[in-house]
Amino acid sequence: MPPRRKAAVVVALGSTALALAASPATAHGSMGDPVSRVSQCYAEGPESPRSAACKAAVAVGGTQALYDWNGVRIGDAAGRHRQLVPDGKLCSANNEEFKGLDLARADWPATRVRDGSYTFTYRVTAPHKGTFTVYLTKPGYDPAKPLAWSELDLAHPVATATDPVASGGFYTFSGTLPERSGKQLLYAVWQRSDSPEAFYSCSDVDFGGAAESTTGGTSSTGSTPAPVASAPTDRQVAAGADRSTMSHHGHGGDTAAASRTADAPEAAGTSRNLAETGASTGTTCLALGGAAALALGSAALFLSVRRRATGRR
Repeated sequence: MPPRRKAAVVVALGSTALALAASPATAHGSMGDPVSRVSQCYAEGPESPRSAACKAAVAVGGTQALYDWNGVRIGDAAGRHRQLVPDGKLCSANNEEFKGLDLARADWPATRVRDGSYTFTYRVTAPHKGTFTVYLTKPGYDPAKPLAWSELDLAHPVATATDPVASGGFYTFSGTLPERSGKQLLYAVWQRSDSPEAFYSCSDVDFGGAAESTTGGTSSTGSTPAPVASAPTDRQVAAGADRSTMSHHGHGGDTAAASRTADAPEAAGTSRNLAETGASTGTTCLALGGAAALALGSAALFLSVRRRATGRR
């Protein structure tokens, strides 16, 4: 290979490696109220969760899924949710990392709710334009069985919201919950309009009363109520950011205001930015240092090849 072409290849490879080093996986959020399964288990503590369901989820899928709590997503969904997510894997969005969230159990910690109007909050770490759609399970839902699309009332979503404005790290929108009893599940889909990417979350809720059963006429949930769910605090989100494999900053279609909020700590204080975005200054510095070293190495190799080529003339 001619020296100049060899140098060009070296620089191209270096640039590709640099881009990969500076572009970790991305993540954007999860339902905050009613709290999603993954957020609930993260709030309990990935290394030592309290509830039996979260302990089981960690046993099956490990702790990393909880540190990556805002990354249950499909990058090329483009509205093809039912085609891409098979029955039994709705809570993980068919993502192997989050398979523990698909465990069919009646004891997932649940948020207590009642029929009527409800204000939903969605914790977001990178705001984007798009539409939120929240579905509720049908009467007769059995949490001890794998969740299927047919168990969701897809014809009557309990909430929809397009391009809500993020405030304080949350999207907030209203909906209406119909009459139900016992344990049910809310399934939220956030489909971006500026990208084919979509995000998914399962939130367990308890309407109270005896749960209906689809098996033998007896309640599958039993008489013992599920533990009450609780969302992670800002401090908990910030504390686990260094263990996350996700990038929590705005990108790809963000509005200018949203990007400034996510990427400029000086605008609202470094500590608040880390709490709301989950960003890690140590991780950022490490990535920048490695990128700089890679760039310098590529440049040095380029000059070396060029000198040898000049000496042979």
